[in-house]
Amino acid sequence: MGLKILGIETSCDETAVGVVEDGCRLLSNVVSSQVELHSPHGGVVPEVASRQHIRDMAPALERALADSGVALQDVDVVAATYGPGLAGSLLTGLNTAKALAFSLGKPLVGVNHLEGHIYASWLARGDTESPADSPGFPLACLVASGGHTDLILMEGHGIYRLVGRTRDDAAGEAFDKAARILGLGFPGGPEIQKASENAQDNDLPPLPRAWMRDTLDFSFSGVKTALLHMAQNQGLYPPEVDDSSRPEDEERAARLVGELAANFQESVVEVMVVKTLEMAKRYNAKGIVLGGGVTANSRLRAEITRASNLPVIIPPPVLCTDNGAMIAACAYFQYERGEENGLDLDIDPALPLG
Repeated sequence: MGLKILGIETSCDETAVGVVEDGCRLLSNVVSSQVELHSPHGGVVPEVASRQHIRDMAPALERALADSGVALQDVDVVAATYGPGLAGSLLTGLNTAKALAFSLGKPLVGVNHLEGHIYASWLARGDTESPADSPGFPLACLVASGGHTDLILMEGHGIYRLVGRTRDDAAGEAFDKAARILGLGFPGGPEIQKASENAQDNDLPPLPRAWMRDTLDFSFSGVKTALLHMAQNQGLYPPEVDDSSRPEDEERAARLVGELAANFQESVVEVMVVKTLEMAKRYNAKGIVLGGGVTANSRLRAEITRASNLPVIIPPPVLCTDNGAMIAACAYFQYERGEENGLDLDIDPALPLG
């Protein structure tokens, strides 16, 4: 029988529980989303997120166990994210894991949220060779989400080197802000992608790219500001409420929004692809791994796969966003290395990786 690990993820606004066997076999993956709660605010409200985690935790746990076919007492290890993330959200998941580990007499493993995103690629491979076997280490990892855009060199299990990071807005945060400028919904990433798909002939000038020469760091604040100015010049921002608007005006506005969304997406994607490939070349990586909610973007996935001469491993979109299965997968390798935590483990909202 394989080692069955229960993983809990509550770093932001998703209450997620998953069960994974031997670090790669996905038995269940339940995610309770809070998108509808936070959409009216255009972003995550920490206090609202914390309270909703408390409401959603027990149902998510029960469903994850039912879906996996594993009884609670048959779980071998309990794992949870302890950072980075929102403090109140992290507390809910970690305290749940502590209570379960204590009551069951099972080992507790605390997991770095960013490391969890990397190990989602082990789940993507299922029962086939893992990224460690094919293509092998070192791996160039891009972790891109609402709070982070990091380039991490993975030299082995648990061995990381942070070689690039955002100096201002993370990519996901930039997508959210761009969506607000264009009058689109939340979260911004899927909305920008959807609007971009409707773009026709794009006659607008391209938005700038912040290349930041001689560094692998990112900066997305400038392109966001450039988008704001372009939207203002086109009369799209601030949005006007005018009941007398004509159909042709609405059609023009929708066309411009699609073009601006496509411009913004292209600017962010191009920089991420180029920087990731540069990092892989500089450190002689054998493959590229993507993780985090932004890597669900179809344009990013297509472009990095097209441009890379190395194997590119990207989880399916459902495993790119926050989920408990990735935490369970990561915890398996930590547990195999003999890494366990006591019940005194505390959250670390600013926990680094590498």
